[in-house]
Amino acid sequence: MPAPRTVLLTGAAGGLGTLMRGLLPAYGHTLRLLDVRPLPGEPDAVTADLADRDALREAVRGVDAVLHLAGISLESTFDKILKANIEGTYNLYEAAREEGVRRVVFASSNHTVGFTPRPRGEQPLIPVGTPRRPDTFYGLSKSFGEDLAQLYWDKHGIETVSVRIGSCFLEPTNVRMLSVWMSPGDGARLFHAALTAEDVRHTVVYGSSANTRLWWDLSSARALGYEPQDDSEQYAEKLVAEQGELDPANPDHAHLGGHFCTNPPVWPY
Repeated sequence: MPAPRTVLLTGAAGGLGTLMRGLLPAYGHTLRLLDVRPLPGEPDAVTADLADRDALREAVRGVDAVLHLAGISLESTFDKILKANIEGTYNLYEAAREEGVRRVVFASSNHTVGFTPRPRGEQPLIPVGTPRRPDTFYGLSKSFGEDLAQLYWDKHGIETVSVRIGSCFLEPTNVRMLSVWMSPGDGARLFHAALTAEDVRHTVVYGSSANTRLWWDLSSARALGYEPQDDSEQYAEKLVAEQGELDPANPDHAHLGGHFCTNPPVWPY
C-alpha cells in the first residue's frame, strides 16, 4: 500500500493527537484534523462530535486513511462510553464505508486485556491472541472497536490495524509504565507503519517501545515494519527510587491494567 497522501486524524486536540500532529507530517502524511473541541491555530480543522454523521462523512471524504484517536480515554459512565466510544466508532466506520476509505488505524488499548495477570520473572510475554479481559467500560469499548474492525474487514473490505496502546507520554511517570510506555517517536513510527503496511486485513498489535521490562509481544507490530527505537529503562532508576518496585501483594500491581482494575481514573468531562 503506498503511503497515504491525506490522513484524517480524529481526536486531534487530545494528548496523543497533539503529539501525532507534530510528528506524523515528517513521514509524508498530510493531516486533516478533527476534534469535538476547536483547535487554535488550525483554521482548517473540523470541529465536530462523533455523533454528527454528516460531519464525519464530510471529514472522511477524499482521505486515504483514518487514524482514529477520538473518544473517551479513561473510565466513565456506561452511557458516556456508549455514545463516544461505541456509537462514535461505529459512526466513523460507517462514514469510511460510505466514502470508500479503505484503511483505518484504530486506537485500541491495553485495557482490553487489563485483567490479564502481568508477567513475572521468566513468564512469557503476553501474546496478542490472549483472551480479552477488559478492566473497565472503557476497555470494553475498545474490545467492541476491535470486533467492529474485524466485521468491517470481513463484510466491507476496510482494513484496520488496532493498536493496543500502552501509555504514550514524553516519559513514563510510574513504575508500571516502564513496561507499557510508548515514546512519542515510537508512536509515530508505529502509526506510520500501520498506515502504510500492505495486506493488514484486521491486525491487532500492542503499542509500546522496546522496553527492557516489556510485558507483551510486539511481533505483530514488527511484522508491519515497526522498528521501535526507545526503551523506558533510562527512567527506571529514578522511578524505582521514588516509588519502589511493583509489589505482587498490591492489587494495583497484579494485572496488566494496573489501577484501572481497582480504582480507574475517571474522565473529567
